[in-house]
Amino acid sequence: MPEKTTKKKEKQPPILFDKTQALIERANKTLGGTLVAYFNNPRGSVCHDDVLALYEVLENIGVQDKIYLFIKSSGGNGQASLRIVNLLRQYCNEIIAVIPLECASAATMITLGANQIQMGPMAYLTPVDTSLTHALSPLDRDNDRVSVSLDELTRVVRLWQAQNGESRQNPYKELFQHVHPLVIGAVDRAESLSIMLCKELLAYHIKDDGEAEKIANTLNAKYPSHGYPILYEEAKRIGLKVNRLEPEINSLLLELNELYSEMGQRATTDFDDTHAHGNEILNIWESTNALVYFQQDKDWFYRTEERRWISLNDVSRWRRVIKVGSRVQKSDLHIS
Repeated sequence: MPEKTTKKKEKQPPILFDKTQALIERANKTLGGTLVAYFNNPRGSVCHDDVLALYEVLENIGVQDKIYLFIKSSGGNGQASLRIVNLLRQYCNEIIAVIPLECASAATMITLGANQIQMGPMAYLTPVDTSLTHALSPLDRDNDRVSVSLDELTRVVRLWQAQNGESRQNPYKELFQHVHPLVIGAVDRAESLSIMLCKELLAYHIKDDGEAEKIANTLNAKYPSHGYPILYEEAKRIGLKVNRLEPEINSLLLELNELYSEMGQRATTDFDDTHAHGNEILNIWESTNALVYFQQDKDWFYRTEERRWISLNDVSRWRRVIKVGSRVQKSDLHIS
């Protein structure tokens, strides 16, 4: 008789709802307001689906006088940032962003819509220059499309002109061999959009158009690196309304971040050299008695001839955990 084989049990990420709720309750008492937490793991990002997830959380807590928004994210879609702030504004009179760690790119955009930004000792914002992954973007060594930023393209052209002096040779003739013209046009449009989004977000609490435009242009054009860390003093010089985060609150948020990081760890089950299954929580929204998270749940197959992993049987979805009285209800949240 053939030997019977058993499939490995797929690993699952932990859902630490009881622990995170206890920390949120402590934070609410210390802050004297309502905390809403937003967390991305390193492979998560700010996206349009976040708006519906946030709506579930806000509907559960209702309208508040003041919302303290904890953000830990490396960025994502700037247009989603505008929608997130617009939704929050419909559920509170004042938003205070509380930042203990990384708050980059599109996450920085979210803070622009807050009345005040409180930054911990390790907190930083970043510039918001827009990079774009286009259908015609160049390919990397794994045959994946790479993101292209207008700042990078502009610097290539500037360097070319500096080295060639009075030469009338067109740098774009060489550049077009590596970057499609439509990609360059799309990235240029994206940066114009980024400045517009920043001004719209700042308009929620800054009535001086000149001041808002100055801050928006600084965040989009001043810095030589998209990942440049804008620390507390620099944020103040830019004109942002920043204050120091209280040590007690900073410690609570770092504890909360540690729990979210544990929830967001990769839970990969390797079946053999070319087959695996991935379970991973990418985005988390949480407030009192409500947790909504996006779980990536799919098989992976390594296609050797293309030297890359492709996904199969993708059943990734948003899920929610709601506490009603003493009962905890778990269900899928269908967002399309």
